[in-house]
Amino acid sequence: MQYRDFGNTGVKISALGFGAMRLPEYEKDGKWFVDEDKALKIMHRAFDLGVNYVDTAYFYNHGNSEIVVGKALKNYRDKVYLSTKLPTHMVKKREDYRRLLEEQLKKLDTDYIDFYHFHGLNKSRWEEIVLRHNLVEEAEKAKAEGLIRHISFSFHDKPEVMMELADTGVFESVLCQYNLLDRTNEKAISYVRKKGLGVVVMGPVAGGRLAAPSEVFEKVLGKKAASTPEVALRFVLGNPDVCCALSGMTSVEMVEENAKVASIEEPLSAEDWDRINKMLEETRKLADLYCTGCGYCMPCPSGIGIPAVFKTFNYHRVFGLTQTAREEFKRFGRDESGPKSPAACTECGACEKKCPQNIKIREQLKEALAVLG
Repeated sequence: MQYRDFGNTGVKISALGFGAMRLPEYEKDGKWFVDEDKALKIMHRAFDLGVNYVDTAYFYNHGNSEIVVGKALKNYRDKVYLSTKLPTHMVKKREDYRRLLEEQLKKLDTDYIDFYHFHGLNKSRWEEIVLRHNLVEEAEKAKAEGLIRHISFSFHDKPEVMMELADTGVFESVLCQYNLLDRTNEKAISYVRKKGLGVVVMGPVAGGRLAAPSEVFEKVLGKKAASTPEVALRFVLGNPDVCCALSGMTSVEMVEENAKVASIEEPLSAEDWDRINKMLEETRKLADLYCTGCGYCMPCPSGIGIPAVFKTFNYHRVFGLTQTAREEFKRFGRDESGPKSPAACTECGACEKKCPQNIKIREQLKEALAVLG
């Protein structure tokens, strides 16, 4: 496992981080539970392979992720850095910061959080929530008391806003989006690193879309041996300003594959970079179609599996795998208990209000239906 300096925090962070957003779940009597046996095995395997950063949040896994992460850390607490997030949008008054922090500490069953993020920070939340309620002072107080070790933020806004937030001098690290298909934050990442912030990247394999059939990237790298997650991770970790790539790993096999990639010290060759950049130029015009698969748009009142639809749609639009996309698209609406087809969209717009990427979801659902339906 490679380790990198995490900004000016004094921490050596593993190149691969564990994103605890997609822990294995099951439903029983209308309630959701994490399959703890599976989840603990997956996380413990990651820790044993050298992953020393785990990231969770208040709402992940129907509110259960923090509880299970806390259990996973029982014998690893002094070896693994814990990251979680204040649900910023839930703060209505200054006192909510401490109330929510204490609730999360209890769920995690720990005395402190290493990296406590303002979740989903953008310009509006910074001004209307963080500054309005003096939450920076609350964070500094919690840090002075040892309840948190570092003040951080996760980010969904324009790159220039990330730079503005770094300029405040408040933050020690940032969690942001960056991958092969979305390099929007590349210059901002370089800027904040120069400001001393550690950078963790979410969505290094683009919400799973870069885990497409290997022939997609065979034409890019010219080698069958390279899986697409390998190419995607190596691209992200090839950026010297990235400290850690966060991956939502759902199996021991995925952990082992990603850990192997994160241990490769040899960078991509100049020829590899040339092929990648040529492909990126070809697909740059499709950047406005981008969806990370974060799921913030869900649940859809009409039962449409929006991230799944976009994942399938982009097999066609991004990779040119039209037949594969059409075959997968057929499954929507086939099972009454499963996700509905985009044809069920009532255009209520609830999804667009929640999308951190400001995607025109209704328009793209119509286009997906027209092309693949």
